[in-house]
Amino acid sequence: MKHRVLIISPHFPPINAPDHQRVRMSLPYLEEFGWKAHILAVRPDCVEGSLDFLLAKTIPQHIPVTHVGALPVKQTRRICLGSLGVRSYPYLLREGDRLLSQYKFDLVYFSTTIFNSMALGSRWYRRFGVPYILDFQDPWLSNYYKQLGSSVPPGGRFKYAFSQLQAKLLEPRAMKKVSHVISVSPVYPDTLRQRYPYLLPEQFTVLPFGASEPDFELLPSFNVQQKIFDPNDGKRHWVYVGRGGDDMALALRILFLGIQSQRQYDPDAWRELQLHFIGTSYAMGDKAIKTVEPIAQEFGLEDIVTEHPHRIPYFEALQVLVDSDAILMIGSDDPSYTASKLYPCVLARKPILAVFHHQSSVVDILEQSQAGRAITFASENQPQDFLVEVTTQLRWLLSTPKAYQPETNWLAFQPYTAREMTRQQCAVFNRCLATATKNKVKSWLN
Repeated sequence: MKHRVLIISPHFPPINAPDHQRVRMSLPYLEEFGWKAHILAVRPDCVEGSLDFLLAKTIPQHIPVTHVGALPVKQTRRICLGSLGVRSYPYLLREGDRLLSQYKFDLVYFSTTIFNSMALGSRWYRRFGVPYILDFQDPWLSNYYKQLGSSVPPGGRFKYAFSQLQAKLLEPRAMKKVSHVISVSPVYPDTLRQRYPYLLPEQFTVLPFGASEPDFELLPSFNVQQKIFDPNDGKRHWVYVGRGGDDMALALRILFLGIQSQRQYDPDAWRELQLHFIGTSYAMGDKAIKTVEPIAQEFGLEDIVTEHPHRIPYFEALQVLVDSDAILMIGSDDPSYTASKLYPCVLARKPILAVFHHQSSVVDILEQSQAGRAITFASENQPQDFLVEVTTQLRWLLSTPKAYQPETNWLAFQPYTAREMTRQQCAVFNRCLATATKNKVKSWLN
């Protein structure tokens, strides 16, 4: 008999958002490991963001999805309450109450960066007795930007301060009765256990996102045409797909200083090269701010570096990787940053050069799978500390032929596939269910 899990994922296909990817990639495998899912999401027309209707084609048709509304963003933004977490909260609460009262669910699973919704877990536990799991893909309550002082957080200081005020109020409520916490980074559990010492080590599992091999199998049939560059124009195109931000400035300066040095030494080798940085801002329209090109200009690279700050559809982003000659991965100076975008980069079978904090799991995965090369730094380093190393790696990347494919160790990469990550995820579900049953038996005996 299969167990049933109610998955709370406010962002859901066709919304083109990274925080639903764990849910989307796990859905084809959940039943194989004994679980049937029901998704609770927000209607796409109530969500600000780009759409990728191809994402919806990857969802198994038999899985029920219940959509809720949200307060109109035009009205709520006037009183500084435009976030989806605030706008959708009462609708998720009401519909969650209905679903849990009408159907038998064994578990509630929150997998989202719409953190406010996680506070519903304790309410539903008290009212319906259903255990819940929280999946932390990013920190909810964080002092990272406060420590930096000069850096501007995503969305601006006021918006970020308001979101952190909500986190101070709601995170303790969400953590109070949580059965288990899944985290993409090993740093988050340490932070949460310091903040909530009543939580036990066995209540935490570090589980990165999985690599979706079916997405690359489907890509040719979708006939996606990416609009970033022409792969047949005779030039070499290196690409980075992912967010930017002040926390990536050190990694960018390490890379750009190396390129500047190599261009001065051998300008002809760089004449036909173009670097593309895509989807670097989460903001829409004119609010999207370029954070890569200004740093490129510091090193005189504005002629070969182009930044496309707006997010592009997911499958178009995969096509960009496939059409590229090499893939760049730029890391944060925050050691807890774990880039899930590593996996599609590996599956694209292109040479990879990563510049990452030495504590990031990206470094270990690249080394184990032999899918690419990494330059590692510490937060206190300066760009010039890596000039010799980065120029060596750049010469290697330039020397790779256009048809080059890395000799990836796919056996070593297997533990990071979506199917394997789903198996581990369901193992967590099973442990939570066993613990909840044991606790009920104890309460009956007492």
